[in-house]
Amino acid sequence: MTAAIVGWAHTPFGKLDSESVESLIVRVANEALAHAGISADDVDEIVLGHFNGGFSQQDFTASLVLQADPAFRFKPATRVENACATGSAAVQQGLKTIAARDARVVLVVGVEQMTTTPGPEIGKNLLKASYLKEEGDITGGFAGVFGKIAAAYFQRHGDQSDALAMIAAKNHRNGVDNPYAQMRKDLGFDFCRAESEKNPIVAGPLKRTDCSLVSDGAAAIVLADIETALKMRRAVAFRSTAHAQDFLPLSRRDILKFEGCAKAWADALDRAGLTLDDLSFVETHDCFTIAELIEYEAMGLVPEGEGARAIKEGWTEKGGRLPVNPSGGLKAKGHPIGATGVSMHVLSAMQLCGEAGGIQVPGATLAGIFNMGGAAVANYVSVLERIK
Repeated sequence: MTAAIVGWAHTPFGKLDSESVESLIVRVANEALAHAGISADDVDEIVLGHFNGGFSQQDFTASLVLQADPAFRFKPATRVENACATGSAAVQQGLKTIAARDARVVLVVGVEQMTTTPGPEIGKNLLKASYLKEEGDITGGFAGVFGKIAAAYFQRHGDQSDALAMIAAKNHRNGVDNPYAQMRKDLGFDFCRAESEKNPIVAGPLKRTDCSLVSDGAAAIVLADIETALKMRRAVAFRSTAHAQDFLPLSRRDILKFEGCAKAWADALDRAGLTLDDLSFVETHDCFTIAELIEYEAMGLVPEGEGARAIKEGWTEKGGRLPVNPSGGLKAKGHPIGATGVSMHVLSAMQLCGEAGGIQVPGATLAGIFNMGGAAVANYVSVLERIK
């Protein structure tokens, strides 16, 4: 353990017309400092996770964090990006700075504003997280990439429409009690399973309820080295982290195995000296329901091709063997790209501090987080444990 989360902030996710990228950043930066009980003077470095990809006219956004407080002026501030794993990339950059002893306290902010972009442009912006040279013409944009993955999975392992609908229903049910969630409605299995006017096919076998939401939002955490953290109000330590980057083209790998995800999970659990069974819950990257299904296999919960077993036997329900996405996941909570990974860390820290309200997993002591960029290209895992 080299660092811990000592404070956090999180906006609601959704269509936030009265906000901007700047106002969202300023809001969570100030709220996270207040939650940690420190001032801007105490921060040694700032890391901002912001994908952008055309969603915001304002680029070069690292310095927007300085708008939160004049005391941030002249402090190092860097923006990082790694597609939909941008938030976790920012978190791990902050951890590396502390591990190198270049900082004792780092402020990490994740942000995205997507809903002000016209629908067709949203699809084009998201498709930039794929290998355009080979995948740029896939029907359905980025959803088409995962539609292709789902179709291939069905061909290899059988029709999994029931399992995908169960995953969607689970996450929407969990999201009802998450005050930050964009969609707080229990849609039920029947609605998620049936193709309808309100739940049309989007790409391949994927329906609207299989796809995460277009969202605005921000989240922030304050990181501190362990010595500093133990003197503060709370400390949720990183038991371990891992990052595995895979080839960008789908053609260079067996996309149904999510091998980068498997590698990151194996490395993180090994470094933590734990097994998957030791974890109290997992927040995983359900950008599409097929992703969560394959992630069950990649994390080692079930063998390859048996992902449906985990959801059908109730293992990943809130009261099951390994609750997955008690927050509602990206499916219900929303997916403002740059904020997602930071949000996962905030909500997991809240769980471990017993402050998660209606989404609380009773007695949670160890959290696993998986945040993914692209189609299992950028793979980040964190294992968290409260130490104060």
